Amino acid sequence: MAEPDRSTLGILAGGGPLPGRVAAAAVAAGRAVFVIGFAGFAEPAVLAPFPHIYVRLGAAGQILAQLRAKGCRDIVLVGPVRRPSLLALRPDAEGTRILARIGRAAFSGDDGLLAAIVRVFGEEGFRVLGAHEILAELVEAPGLLGARAPDAAAMRDVARGVAVVRALGGVDVGQACVVQQGIVLAVEAIEGTDAMLARTRALARPGPGGVLVKLVKPGQDRRADLPTIGPETVRHAAEAGLRGIAFEAHGTMITARAAMIAAADAAGLFLLSLDPEAAQGALSTE
Repeated sequence: MAEPDRSTLGILAGGGPLPGRVAAAAVAAGRAVFVIGFAGFAEPAVLAPFPHIYVRLGAAGQILAQLRAKGCRDIVLVGPVRRPSLLALRPDAEGTRILARIGRAAFSGDDGLLAAIVRVFGEEGFRVLGAHEILAELVEAPGLLGARAPDAAAMRDVARGVAVVRALGGVDVGQACVVQQGIVLAVEAIEGTDAMLARTRALARPGPGGVLVKLVKPGQDRRADLPTIGPETVRHAAEAGLRGIAFEAHGTMITARAAMIAAADAAGLFLLSLDPEAAQGALSTE
């Protein structure tokens, strides 16, 4: 049996709690970590327990130099980062060189850009891991979480949502939508899921509430930007008047699982981990 890799794991951290969860899991497995927090995105309280520095997003030379100085062979990109304009990015000399290597992907959708970034890190001698490879226990198998279950009407909305999100993802637009009574109330674009849910409140129709569907984009590189849900997602969904959340099994990162389930039960929302193929198949047979 091969020995586990004990080299320092480099973590490139955006916002939210997941960078800390990845770091803690790696440390628990006996691996040293070094976290590079993107200034303006990474949260100080999340990074505080671990060796870390803050670097602005465009300082690619500093990022690569720090990873090499710390002996990082494997790296993880985790946590949301809003894509800045080229003017706001202010790339250093190394960043300018990398942008040239990325080419048109820098101005394409998120999937194209992330795939190009992963490729460039590989060319620089690093192995890019997915956060789910460190936090495998956070990626759920199909099934219900919590006490609530969707009825037949909710499942029709879920199946409709799967079809919509897959169509959106195919053109690299977003990972989520809200469907109520067969009507698509909102789709996710650059604003993110929470902002989409906030504007959904004013669009809700009378009667049974809608559902949030969140999936991996078709063909998405799972080493970056997997869908993520947690207690805040549940809170925003409840405030929007929804009655459930459906997300892709084996493809969704979950933060604070127990707290998320407790919040969903308290709000009367179902949480459904699903196989998108099966969900779409159920719709097509009706």
